[in-house]
Amino acid sequence: MLDYITTIIVRFFERWMPDALVVSVLLTLLTFILVLCFTDTTPRGAIDAWGDGFWSLLTFTNQITLTLLFGYALASTAPVHKTLLWASGCVHSARSAYLLVCLLTGLIALLSWSTALVAAGILSRAVGEDCRRREIRVHYPLLVAAAFSGFVVWHQGLSASIPLTLATPGHFLEAQVGVISTAETLFTWWNGLTAFAIVFTLPWMMTLLHPRRPEAIREIPDHLYRQAESHEATPEEHTPAARLEQSRWLALSVVGCGLLYLFTHYGTRGGGLTLNVMNLMLLIVGILCAGNLRRYLKAAAGGGEIVIPFLLQYPFYAGIAGMIATTGVGNLIVEQATAAASADSLPLLGFFSGGLLNVFIPSGGAQWAVQGPIMLTAAQQLGADLPLTAMAVAMGDQWTNLIQPLILLPVLTLAQLPARAVMGYTFMALLWTGAVFVLSLLLV
Repeated sequence: MLDYITTIIVRFFERWMPDALVVSVLLTLLTFILVLCFTDTTPRGAIDAWGDGFWSLLTFTNQITLTLLFGYALASTAPVHKTLLWASGCVHSARSAYLLVCLLTGLIALLSWSTALVAAGILSRAVGEDCRRREIRVHYPLLVAAAFSGFVVWHQGLSASIPLTLATPGHFLEAQVGVISTAETLFTWWNGLTAFAIVFTLPWMMTLLHPRRPEAIREIPDHLYRQAESHEATPEEHTPAARLEQSRWLALSVVGCGLLYLFTHYGTRGGGLTLNVMNLMLLIVGILCAGNLRRYLKAAAGGGEIVIPFLLQYPFYAGIAGMIATTGVGNLIVEQATAAASADSLPLLGFFSGGLLNVFIPSGGAQWAVQGPIMLTAAQQLGADLPLTAMAVAMGDQWTNLIQPLILLPVLTLAQLPARAVMGYTFMALLWTGAVFVLSLLLV
């Protein structure tokens, strides 16, 4: 029965799912229609709101792009890449392959969302190649989907944008709610228990989606079937410029400065974990793993193909966010979702409204700019738990990432698959994780 349902869902997405850029344009048009239908905004006003918002997230886009680029560079360094390839040797069956990639991505996502996305693509490729070489028949689209699905817990980990924003002094809601430390959001027992439940049950669920009919199994394509990419050291040169590029001490000086800043930031100044701090950590760890600046530059250079789609599509989503925020349609969505809420039910309604809004604004920070003021105002009026309400929105945001093409792009680029090939399987993961999140919020 499960195989039959999965087949129907997979075929639906394969037939109807367009390219991610097309999806962003279609969502723009849908938002435009919603604005005209449910607000008193004129067509000219909606266009103005779209155009004004189109470039409004350039700073945030640059931060996120650097996070992704630094994460790619880290995952592409020899130590990390060899660790991922070593992990693929632990696979002894198709189901253990799905379980492994989903579990590892989930654990990495709790540390860094960008590294998890890149690792999911690299790991699924490595496992797919290794399994075909050892004649283990793995369904490659499901393997990639399983690797990506583990990413669903990223907003409960160290790189979570909403909790980190609230923990950053000077954030845009500080006058309303003050600074909410990560000890009240990320590092709580209920957040840890929910993340644990997802990380250790979702991989088993993904193994159940393995096609039962042998003819339905699509192994890694021939053009991708090859030995894992070599990470041999770059031959040394002896010119003064080359010695500087290959200097381990020069690389270590950057790492040392970064570590000294982090020590001062956390120790002397009592700072917290922010997007900028996370990016610095990814940068210095990546340089440390690369060994010198030449190898780090080589590791980062391949990230261009991954970050370009983000740079191209984020302005469209920024335009959508501009329409949603300026015209009031976003407020309408959230207010309708919270109209009949109580202190106990508000976090659950925040989860679902966060998931819905994430379809239109696939950025935790940008979405929080729209939804945060309304949700926290409602929480204050109803006497609801502020940190729990914020984390519920964060869970909703990460939940529908499973069917958001923009978020899938880095994994798909590395795995060389279209979104339509994996979306049916990630939709099944959406159903499972949604049930776990709802149960968790009901029990807190």
